[in-house]
Amino acid sequence: MQVRRFRPARSGPSPFSAHPIPFLWALVLAALLVAMAAAPLRAAPYAAMVMDARTGEVLHSRNADTRLHPASLTKMMTLYIAFEAVRNGEITMDTMVRVSQNAASEPPSKLGLRAGQKIALRYLVRAAAVKSANDAATAIGEAISGSEAAFGRRMTRTAKALGMTRTTFKNAHGLTESGHLSTARDMTILGRHLLYDYPEYYNLFSRQSTHAGIKTVSSHNRLLTSYKGADGIKTGYTRAAGFNLVASAQRGNERVLATVFGGQSSSSRNAKVAELLDLGFRRAPSQAPLRKPSPPVYAGNAGDGAEGHVVRLSGVVKKSPRPVARPGSAPVLVAATDADAQVIAAAVAEAMSTAAAPPTIETTEAAPAEVPRPALRPQDLVEEVAQADPVEPEEEEQEIVTRLSTSGELHWGINVGRYTSRYQAEKTLLRTALSEMETLDGTLRKVVHSKKGFDANFMGMSAETADLACRRLKARNVTCTLLSPSS
Repeated sequence: MQVRRFRPARSGPSPFSAHPIPFLWALVLAALLVAMAAAPLRAAPYAAMVMDARTGEVLHSRNADTRLHPASLTKMMTLYIAFEAVRNGEITMDTMVRVSQNAASEPPSKLGLRAGQKIALRYLVRAAAVKSANDAATAIGEAISGSEAAFGRRMTRTAKALGMTRTTFKNAHGLTESGHLSTARDMTILGRHLLYDYPEYYNLFSRQSTHAGIKTVSSHNRLLTSYKGADGIKTGYTRAAGFNLVASAQRGNERVLATVFGGQSSSSRNAKVAELLDLGFRRAPSQAPLRKPSPPVYAGNAGDGAEGHVVRLSGVVKKSPRPVARPGSAPVLVAATDADAQVIAAAVAEAMSTAAAPPTIETTEAAPAEVPRPALRPQDLVEEVAQADPVEPEEEEQEIVTRLSTSGELHWGINVGRYTSRYQAEKTLLRTALSEMETLDGTLRKVVHSKKGFDANFMGMSAETADLACRRLKARNVTCTLLSPSS
């Protein structure tokens, strides 16, 4: 019996045997891809900075001037400018911001804003500070400068004014974009300015959670609960940046800032920052003079060419030329006589003695020592002004009236915001009056102080004029409320 061997059918040469070298390269490439996928993401080099927050002294640095991707540390500058804009009357925390399609479409982390939605600026600030919401950050930038590009330019200008010499910003949220770069040193400088320039808002960076208008959001900064004395300020992560963090901690009289760029994970980054904070507390002196950084010169949106949604000054006189003499007329020069000189000398002496006398009136600001009382007004006019300007029951100190309207039957007014200081209220009144001269000319600018704050009011208006002024101001997204005679 003959046994036949089995032979497989030959349908052609095997591709593996015919071309062994390309096949081996394919195996090597596949192995590399698997190894890369399994390796931890580390797209940015490591950089660090430790600073004594009280003096600005650098206690440790490594690659501190290398330009890297800041990720969401960017939002520290977004919030710095938001605080600046509120302080200078560009916008208020109660301003209702309309969310654009651009802001609503930002990728996570986000608050979940919808295009066309209106939300108070304070909630956007909370969401950006605590949750690191990208949509909230973009909405803040667009509300202040009109567009994200214009806000990016303002961010870069502000950075240079703060001494952040190697930082350029392109957006308000920190997602990776060409040219959007900073350094560990610059971000430490920014953290110190936030701490000392706006201490009234610094607590935002220490919150574990907060209500952001549409929902409660939680913080990503786990160092706040794991490191003794930590009280802020901002985390950040993108694939290009790695895990970043600017942290502040206080123990006794000592306060230290530590910044890390390029962490491999949030846990390893937090451990490294804790190590750097410990190093800072060991090297920082127990007693050191507090030398606060100088705040930058305020410039607002000047130079951007973007109108935004803020109050603008208009009609401001930049140059006041001398009047030209009429044709055919010549100035008449009159020599002063001895009698004129004696009168002038007496007037000067009287003015100097008046200025040297102790003040006789009580005001909240410097005032001339002697102020002659004007003649009494007719009784009917006194009663009319009293009706137009009632004294608030809760008023506890003297009101400063900066302009008075004596027009009859003008008992309406408008309120353009409530502020934490008289200075802010008076400054807002002046800016608003200059920007809306058509309807506010001739009105009474008055600051009313109550337990809730300082109200900035325009009084002495008709109902029609007050309504028109409010509508025009609201069109610029300026807070405005009508004040009726009975209010």
